[in-house]
Parts: sequence; C-alpha cells; structure tokens
Amino acid sequence: MYLRNIVIVALLGILCACSHPPRESLRFGIAVMPVTLDPRYATDAASGRINRLIYQQLVDFDEHALPQPSLASWEAIDPMHYRFVLNEPRPPFSDGSPVRAADIKATYDSVMDERNGSPLRSGLADVAAITVIDDDTIDFELKRPDPLFPGRLSLGILPEKRLASGHPFNRQPVGSGPFEVIGWPDESILRLRRRRDGQTLEFVAVPDPTVRVLKLLRGEIDMVQNDLPPELVQYLRGRPGVVVQEGRGSNFAYLGFNMRDPVTGNPAVRQAVAHALDREGIIRYALGQTARPAGALFPPEHWAGLQHVPGIGYDPSRARRLLAEAGFGAGRRPRIVYKTSIDPVRLRLATIIQQQLAEVGIEVELRSYDWGTFYADIRSGNFQMYSLMWVGAKLPEIFRYAFHSASLPPAGANRGFFVSTAADSLIEEAERAQAVEAQVEPLRRLQEDLLEELPYVPLWYEDQVFAARADVTGYKIATDGNYDSLERVTR
Repeated sequence: MYLRNIVIVALLGILCACSHPPRESLRFGIAVMPVTLDPRYATDAASGRINRLIYQQLVDFDEHALPQPSLASWEAIDPMHYRFVLNEPRPPFSDGSPVRAADIKATYDSVMDERNGSPLRSGLADVAAITVIDDDTIDFELKRPDPLFPGRLSLGILPEKRLASGHPFNRQPVGSGPFEVIGWPDESILRLRRRRDGQTLEFVAVPDPTVRVLKLLRGEIDMVQNDLPPELVQYLRGRPGVVVQEGRGSNFAYLGFNMRDPVTGNPAVRQAVAHALDREGIIRYALGQTARPAGALFPPEHWAGLQHVPGIGYDPSRARRLLAEAGFGAGRRPRIVYKTSIDPVRLRLATIIQQQLAEVGIEVELRSYDWGTFYADIRSGNFQMYSLMWVGAKLPEIFRYAFHSASLPPAGANRGFFVSTAADSLIEEAERAQAVEAQVEPLRRLQEDLLEELPYVPLWYEDQVFAARADVTGYKIATDGNYDSLERVTR
C-alpha cells in the first residue's frame, strides 16, 4: 500500500505539470451523485447536502444542534400548538411563484400521506392538524407536547401547485433556495446556477479519489470535500496552488446488522465484532487521524450526547471468548457477508475491518456495489452486515426513525429490524418530556442501552476535509459536511 501511494503521488506530480485554463463554472468533485432531488424522499448524504442548496426549510439548527429560524420564525401558543410566520423578505420559488403558507401545508401533507411512501413520514406522526391562517402564517397542532417540534420542520419546501400536478421533483426540482438546477445531462454531472448572481456550479461525480485529486490539481475541478484517503490529504497539504481546510466532524460512521439473521442477530456475535475492532488503530493508520472514536450516534458535544461512554474497547481475547460462548469454537466460525460501496476509501476501510474480524475467528465475505445498488439493499434490509454513516443527525427523532419497532421499513429506517421493548420505552419517554432538559436523561439511557444491544457498532466521527484551488475563496467547512458555503464561494 505504501509503495502504491508513493507511485500515485509521483504520477500526480508529473501529470499536473499543465493545467486547464480558467472556466466560468465552479466545479465541485464528489464521490457519488444524489439519489433524488425531491426532499420528501432524500435519505442519502449527497441528496441531503445538495437539496439544502435548492430548497429552503422552515427551520435549521445552531452549533449546539438546537432549532433556529430559517424560512420562518415561530412561537408556542401552547405545548401542543405552534404558529410559524414566514420571514420577509423571502425569495420566490425558482419558477417565479411566491412562497406561501399553503406551500408549507402542501409539502407536509404530502409527506404525511401514507400513499406517497415518504420515509420521513414517521417523524411527523404526532401532527394532528396543519392550518393555513394567511399567506404568511401557518399553525401546527400536535397530538402531544413536543418541545423540539420546530426542529422536525427542516424539510425543503415545495410549491403547492407543482405538488398537485405530480411534478417530477426528483429530477426537475423547484425550490426557493440559493441555487436552481439548470441541467442534469447524465449521471456524472449536475449543473446548478446561483440565483443571486448567476454563477454556475457543477457537481461532477468522480468515484475514484486519486482521479478526483488529479482533476483538482489539473484545474478540471475546483473543489473536493471528504472521501479522500489520508495519504492524498497529506499530499494536498503540501501542494502549491491548493488550499486545504480541516475541522472536527459530527457525522457518525457505524456497522449495521440484520437482527433477523441467525448469525448477526446473535448478541454475542455483535459484541465480538465490537471488541475485535481496533478503531484507534484504524483512525491512526488508515484515516491519518482525521476522525475520532464514536461511542454513540450523537457526539459528546451534542446537548443529548453521552459524556462518559461505556467501554466497547479493542479486546480480541474477549471477542474470541464471546464467540466460543455463542457456540462458535472448535473450528466452527461464524460467516458474515459484509456489504459496502465501491468507493475506494470505504472499500479500503472495509478490507481492514474484514481482516480484524478474521483475526478473532469471524469469516467475512466482502461484497462491494455501486452506490445505487448498495443503498437499495440497505434500505430494503437485504444484508447481514454493512457500514454506513449518519450525516447531519441532530434531533432525537433519529432514534425513533432508526431504532423504534414502529419504524421498520418502509415506515422508517430501522433497516436492521431491531425490536426492543426497552428501547421503544426510552424513546417514548423522551418524546413525552415537555422540556428539552427533561429529554436528556432518557436519551442518554437509550444510547447506553443501544451500546449493550448493539444494533449498530459505533466506529468514529469523521473529520471534515475540504481542498480547493487557491483562487477559490469564501468556503467554510461545516461540522456535518453540508455545502451551504457554496452560496458565498467566488473565484
């Protein structure tokens, strides 16, 4: 691997002797294209990040993961009644129509309509009624108190008339965000235009990170973010004409399991997997210290994060004992199919995990797929074990969405079919709390319980790494890796 990296770096130096002339468009290199540009169905990271550029949402979050006004401000009329007032001035939709309260109602009605099959529907289960007061004002009435309810309204708003006509937002989005889509000619390029000044932006899919870096150095693309092996990040740090930004991230990487499978559904096997992984070593040697170990879905700085994480440390001897106690001994080895994407960084990490599990007696068959196939398998529960990342999770609703027994697909993202009376009870206890402060204790107990049950094995929170041509200015990395700063980028 080391020799290969040296060769790659040498080739990069030779091939980048010439560069392309400046272009009018800014080009952003990404590993995968978004799955959909319809925010009602967007659950993958690429879709979420790009949709934030195209659509505005009522509510966003501050640095402490607490709700803050975006398209609208709000007041609690009472614990079960919230009134939202749209802010002025506000940009129209990209088709020229104004953003009105009726558009907000139509958007959320569409998500809540079970016939539409939105995976986000479960997060709005406690909405009893949505009432338009006037063009600028809309009321949400709840079935029970929810002090964090405004944070559930972070979905991009779509125009009512287009929703009524069945407009194909997935490929032809119409939003009121800072960018509008002007072309999606094929699966490798997506063209946007910044509405305030006409600056064009192109997202260019380049799955191979080495090729992505090469294109950056040659001037074929202007920016890249994340999904780079540490040796390429290190190489970029020392290159003239390239500026690298790095910062702590909050995106949660994990191993997920199918609880209905006779092997991965065995708690002792999942515990053995957790203790077989040398996460510190992977972070040091494979990730180049561009991550920090994760103990729970929320990082410690989150208002509901665990401050002291119960140990699931590297202990291969314990992993072997757990397997023996589970009946895997005397030459009998558990066999697990491990699914991941073909992204070289993810595949490299998966190979290391495969090796570490083999060292304690777990036989792993690694299968890698293009992103669309891989993600479809995960969403449908077609896996034994997989690795993925939760991006931008800020509200406790993520626990209902990912772990509650009522959120089995297609109702939610409990893709591993995890069913736990204790977890359900703690999720519901937190939801019943009438103040944010009262949610902290049950949420922390829930996260401790999940560390015992291990429907997920926490891996790490990946840092954010952004690299750009030196003439590109105005970008600031976000802890969740969003692309919001593209609204301010200039060359």
